[in-house]
Amino acid sequence: MHIGLNAHLLASAQDFRRAGIHHYIYNLIAHLPQAAPDLRATIFVGEGELPSTPYAVRRSRFKTHSPLRRILWEQLWQPFQLRGLDLMHELAFVAPLLMPRPFVVTVYDLSFMRYPERLPAARRLYLRAMTAVSCRRARRVIAISRSTAADLSRLLKVPPEKIDLAVPGVQARFRKLPRAQVEAFRAAKGLPERFFFYLGTLEPRKNLPVLLRAYATLPEADRRAVPLILGGGAGWMTAEVPRLIDQLGLAQTVHRVGYLPDAELVYWYNCAETFVYPSIFEGWGLPVVEAMACGLPPLVSNVSALPEAVGEVGMQLPPQDEQAWRAALERAMHDSAWRAEQSLRAQVRACQFTWLQTAQATQETYRKALEN
Repeated sequence: MHIGLNAHLLASAQDFRRAGIHHYIYNLIAHLPQAAPDLRATIFVGEGELPSTPYAVRRSRFKTHSPLRRILWEQLWQPFQLRGLDLMHELAFVAPLLMPRPFVVTVYDLSFMRYPERLPAARRLYLRAMTAVSCRRARRVIAISRSTAADLSRLLKVPPEKIDLAVPGVQARFRKLPRAQVEAFRAAKGLPERFFFYLGTLEPRKNLPVLLRAYATLPEADRRAVPLILGGGAGWMTAEVPRLIDQLGLAQTVHRVGYLPDAELVYWYNCAETFVYPSIFEGWGLPVVEAMACGLPPLVSNVSALPEAVGEVGMQLPPQDEQAWRAALERAMHDSAWRAEQSLRAQVRACQFTWLQTAQATQETYRKALEN
């Protein structure tokens, strides 16, 4: 079978666009050849970075890093590029209205429906309308978690039997590193001996104000002993985070380090002591599982797909309960036996997720779609 892959959401710039969806698409493409050696594929991409691949690559002449230009390519130009394909895989929510081939579509989450106020209006309205149409017309729909699959059935009325799961994996490079390497990186970056670590795009649904307010209630001596480091590029509607850091007097103990290059992430995880992720809604939570693979106990919200990602590891907390977050931060800070136990459990849990399994599940979806 000859499959087309719409990979126009692959990023090229080192910024917030190089986040969860980019990594999902990148790693799926990297592992599909091993999962399905007989598969023939053509990848449609703009300026985004691709892994080494045996597949044909068609790069668009349009600068599709712009959302509007990407939509124009998807809706107006893509339908004329698909001759010879048996099946098209739309890798992010939406297929063209004039789709001349059978297709499957991957949906990462329905945040634009569950929490519409936390997304820009134009993006929300486009995704809501076009995802619904695309899921109705698709041969199969791929969800990246049981939580997203349930939302697809409940909110978009997609029949459960039409939905397949392809859960994200963890790259093998995310692991516990030798102490000498970790300490050399810590010294080079001037990082403290202990710190809480958050990694993710700075945007409203990440719920950082609750984390900041909870952290601010800790004694100053504790905050100086274990600072909070916020990693990740700025997304949209981010002004509240720096304003709140100033208002709460946290400038000395909360540090924003911006976008972190992919190659450095494993070192940041290894240098940290506990991973904190108060997000109010996630389709999966890739940074959480990467941090667990490096031995970090996770403190996460108990909503959407995050309980699926962490299992019985770490602590799951109501996203708006500042007292619960304060208590969790205190325990993670002072209970070294708990940290050691949870570190081992985190590594065992993270080993369950591989990108090869993701690719194998995806190629099985292709088979089902073409059998229809």
